[in-house]
Amino acid sequence: MSNRAVVVLSGGLDSTTCMGIAKEAGYELYPITFYYQQRHDKEVEHAKKVAAFYGVEQRHKIVNVSFLGDIGGSALTDEAIEVQTGGVQDGIPDTYVPARNLIFLSLATAYAEVIGAEKIYTGVTAVDYSGYPDCRPEFIAAMTETINLATKMGVTSEGKLSIETPLIHWSKAEIIRRGLELGVPYELTTSCYLGGEEACGECDSCLLRLKGFAENNATDPIPYKKIPSQFR
Repeated sequence: MSNRAVVVLSGGLDSTTCMGIAKEAGYELYPITFYYQQRHDKEVEHAKKVAAFYGVEQRHKIVNVSFLGDIGGSALTDEAIEVQTGGVQDGIPDTYVPARNLIFLSLATAYAEVIGAEKIYTGVTAVDYSGYPDCRPEFIAAMTETINLATKMGVTSEGKLSIETPLIHWSKAEIIRRGLELGVPYELTTSCYLGGEEACGECDSCLLRLKGFAENNATDPIPYKKIPSQFR
């Protein structure tokens, strides 16, 4: 059985926590990061820093899928759609990127098959981001079945691929708590959807992150342009 794991690494809090969890489980880490013309493309540089922290920068794949930006349809890829601030949105947020996780997990599968990994770690969560259809357990289950039908590894005796989603039923506070226990380098991560030098402190992602640290009586180590009074 392989001890290699591909980790979908955005450079954000959740995916970096997944790196820590996969490392703790004893896997050799093979991170993969995607550039998709995202508004917050600075996360790619943060992913590089995280990979270096774990000593796996030579295994780190950065894949250009900028066609997602050409397609648009999301506040993260279409400048005509503003990122909403001031509160966590109900329903499917405008930051949902059509088919993003479908594409990411497909390419992560290709990387896993090439290097002989049997695990793909991804930081999807159905609690704080329940509005994203591609973060639901139903999608992960269906995708797992699909990749095993579509790969040499899946249809031969070489083994099965599994998609590991350790965070999927955790709140942001629970994710951060586990990350702090594992010494995850949150100071190297970025979460803000606006992609500025300092986190805005007002978008969905910033608010959920600040809330998670506050619920752990911990201070978020990244700089913020504005921190709402309830988190000071």
